[in-house]
Amino acid sequence: MRSPAAAPHVALLIETSRTYGRELLHGVRQYVAEHGPWSLLVESRSLETPPPPWLPAWQGSGILTRSGSQKMADAVARAKLPTVELRSTRLKHNFPFIGVDNRSLGKLVAEHFLSRGFRNFAVYQLGAEEYFQQRCENFVQTVAEHGFAASRYHPRNRREQPTEWEQAQQELTDWVNQLPKPVGVMACTDQLGFWLLDACRRCGAIVPEEVAVVGVENDASLCSMASTPLSSVELNGAAIGYRAAELLNHLMRGGKPPQDPILVQPLGIVTRQSSDIVAIDDPELAAAILYMRENACDGASVSDVLRAVAISRSSLERGLRKLLGRSPNQELLRLKLNRAEELLTHTDLTLTAIAERCGFRRTQHLAESFRELYGMPPGQYRRERRKA
Repeated sequence: MRSPAAAPHVALLIETSRTYGRELLHGVRQYVAEHGPWSLLVESRSLETPPPPWLPAWQGSGILTRSGSQKMADAVARAKLPTVELRSTRLKHNFPFIGVDNRSLGKLVAEHFLSRGFRNFAVYQLGAEEYFQQRCENFVQTVAEHGFAASRYHPRNRREQPTEWEQAQQELTDWVNQLPKPVGVMACTDQLGFWLLDACRRCGAIVPEEVAVVGVENDASLCSMASTPLSSVELNGAAIGYRAAELLNHLMRGGKPPQDPILVQPLGIVTRQSSDIVAIDDPELAAAILYMRENACDGASVSDVLRAVAISRSSLERGLRKLLGRSPNQELLRLKLNRAEELLTHTDLTLTAIAERCGFRRTQHLAESFRELYGMPPGQYRRERRKA
């Protein structure tokens, strides 16, 4: 058993001001609880906090950092300690990187809107950060693969701290006004989503019927305080923090850094009122899809849909194949499997319990269908999603 005196001394230069940073710290803490002890140096920080004055003389063992500037990255490099970077690969440094798979994130949001029947799309981003670009480009690329274009908004102010708030909001409001509607908009952070929903309120755009919005980070405070509760991508920060601590431990023991960045897929979209809509011109088809979304996991069949909604079987079949590229039965199965994926990721329920909650009569049917869609058995998928 390692003595307390031999425990590594690790500095966590990670912002505590945002949900994502706190999730990273939670993941680190979980790793230390399982594999420590470590002596952890943690301070209240934001991304803009300068390098700590104690860093040049600190005799530590390793550093986990989210460098908000080149100045910060340089200061960490001068410490000449094993280091893992958790924010950006664009800064000049030689640290191994672990973070969010932003390419899959952009695709995830695009598919969220596409599955709800949207045909107009837009993206709201700030700055030139690599992760902003990746989110934006893959959102735009995904909708393009389905034959659609996306409007982009690049405000003159490039930071999440506008010098002229009212002017910035007026420019954003003007952009929302001119968008074709209904439109699905990805805001590259929850802060931007919060501002976007305020702009919708100012110009009278109805959310989500005319403008549906999804943010990124799932910051509970911002999402709940928005004028309409904001849907948002949950990033899986705890798993990233855990894996970063594991990698740092490897480096502190003399191991070689990985050659490529380590990217972790987001957990999924937490759907709230800002995007909880089906954007379809055909009211009967829209009602049928909404019924399917709300009742698939209760075991609803196509016959149940037809009894609940005034639509013929042929119209439902043609409409879904044209809109989603799937039959009604395929869509019901997809909805049940999506719910199963959420339960595998976020709960410790047994597969049998998950099958019951998702409307599968047999656990084996869930397992076989899940493997066909996700490329692996449910148990392996759960382990991969939680892997650290």
